[in-house]
Amino acid sequence: MDPSEVEEKIKNWFASESIELQKHENQKAHFHLLLKFPPGPTGHTFNISMPKNRNLIAISSGTRVDGGQQKNMNKMRVADKRAWVSWLHRIRMTLTQTGIDWVLHLGHENGVRGIGPLQAFNVSEPIWIDGLSQNELMQSLRRLWLAKLSIIHEIKFQFGHGTRQPGPVDDWGKKGVVKKQEKTTQENIVEGDESGGFGSGFDPSDWV
Repeated sequence: MDPSEVEEKIKNWFASESIELQKHENQKAHFHLLLKFPPGPTGHTFNISMPKNRNLIAISSGTRVDGGQQKNMNKMRVADKRAWVSWLHRIRMTLTQTGIDWVLHLGHENGVRGIGPLQAFNVSEPIWIDGLSQNELMQSLRRLWLAKLSIIHEIKFQFGHGTRQPGPVDDWGKKGVVKKQEKTTQENIVEGDESGGFGSGFDPSDWV
């Protein structure tokens, strides 16, 4: 199928599910669509794009962590370093066990990347065109949504509901300003630099 046929199929499949799509301009993709999933006011924004020079579609979604929750993470980080590292380890394991691709964005501190609170996370999954079907597309959306939901519940359980205002995301500021973390300190029981996570080589945010 050529890109226009792929786009038309996807539009028809979502129309049959009464899911509305919006077109997003993206010079790096043949097409880029936005949708809310699950349908309704509580749904999250998902991206579906077909990058140029790739024989696949990419499904992705990002979540910013509440500012109040970030403050509570910092409190844990200062009061009990081991508890903080263990919590991050559990988050990474939870995401890895879902089988999807993921990237965590940890805060910067004193010019060092990846040692602050969890500020945002991205989940994504590719579907190669020869395996694309309505079932695979919808199941992929479900997997990504449930993965997001599990992390959201973990954050709320451990750090409360927050202020309902998104906190900062240092990784989304000026690129190249913050250096990578040195990995020689004894306290880094689990690697702190998660600016690239599992599947970071396949990150649809590069195409947005």
